[in-house]
Amino acid sequence: MTALVRNDPTIVNVALGTRSYDIVIGRGLLASLGARIAALRPGAKAVIVTDDNVARHHLDPAEAALSHAGVATGHVIVPAGETSKSYRVFEQVCESMIAMRIERDDLVVALGGGVIGDLAGFAASVMRRGVDYVQVPTTLLADVDSSVGGKTAIDSAHGKNLIGAFHQPILVLADTALLDTLPDREFRAGYAELVKYGLLGDADFFAWLEGNWRDVFAGGNSSGNLAREHAIAVSCRAKAAIVARDERETGDRALLNLGHTFGHALEAACGFSDRLLHGEAIATGMALAFEFSARRQGLLPMAEAQRAIRHLAEVGLPTRFRDIPGPLPSVDQLMDLIAQDKKVKRGMLTFILVRGIGAAFIETGVDAREVRVFLSEKLAER
Repeated sequence: MTALVRNDPTIVNVALGTRSYDIVIGRGLLASLGARIAALRPGAKAVIVTDDNVARHHLDPAEAALSHAGVATGHVIVPAGETSKSYRVFEQVCESMIAMRIERDDLVVALGGGVIGDLAGFAASVMRRGVDYVQVPTTLLADVDSSVGGKTAIDSAHGKNLIGAFHQPILVLADTALLDTLPDREFRAGYAELVKYGLLGDADFFAWLEGNWRDVFAGGNSSGNLAREHAIAVSCRAKAAIVARDERETGDRALLNLGHTFGHALEAACGFSDRLLHGEAIATGMALAFEFSARRQGLLPMAEAQRAIRHLAEVGLPTRFRDIPGPLPSVDQLMDLIAQDKKVKRGMLTFILVRGIGAAFIETGVDAREVRVFLSEKLAER
């Protein structure tokens, strides 16, 4: 698999009938935001929801693009970080939009990473009983994961993303130039969600990443940007295909949760803090899922699992409990957090397991005792 040279944006369609929309991928696309919105929703005004970190870099250009196209705009700025996916901040966003007199024919622009996309999308889903929204992701994680597919949510004290709705955007504008301001740690965390598509269903893409990940990280105006756009496009095509088949996660969309059952429990254990970013938690969760599949379930050779884990570690992502700073809870507490996972059905655990790289599958009714033994062993290694 080789990256293709492109001068024009790559467009990936999410085929959902009358609710289909495009993911537009390329460098320097933010300037076209206003024109694209005006073409999709003539006469609508837009409220930009963003965080204080993103606002410093990208709010002014986004508002200028909207103004240039004659789109009236306002904005809501919330604190950066997972803590903004809360009832309190959700209320603030909704009340601010009501005060701006947003109407049912207007729209919301989610300008930010996964937190902003989830928060703004959920607010859009309930505002005036539902208004349109546009995703403008500013992180790699949001480019390839949270901006696509219509999952919107805030967190509960009991776990991550437990209060939310399915609400599809009308456009995803993935300007890869916005990633230039992303801290290295945030980019690595996003890479975890990108490599996930190779690990769950595309062995050739994973092999390509093994040989080209440094170019994906390099980005900028170099040939690395072509590799970056290629990797994002492959990931978005994979997710778009799954979402088109299973919009509301009643079937194989659950495959996208590879690493998330372990990962979300670890995020919650770390207080949804900077101790463990979402992508870092997912990287650790995928490493655990591969090792659990090999060691406890006998589904694949350990050497194959170690190949996946080795690549995650090579790019600088955590793969072991000892890589997570600070104290971790007991196995009982971790099992309680896993029991809150959204894939639990009638009390039975569901995991995304693997038979090899590119061969993930959904396993319902996983024996909690097996998971407990495995986690006990991993905690003991720390």
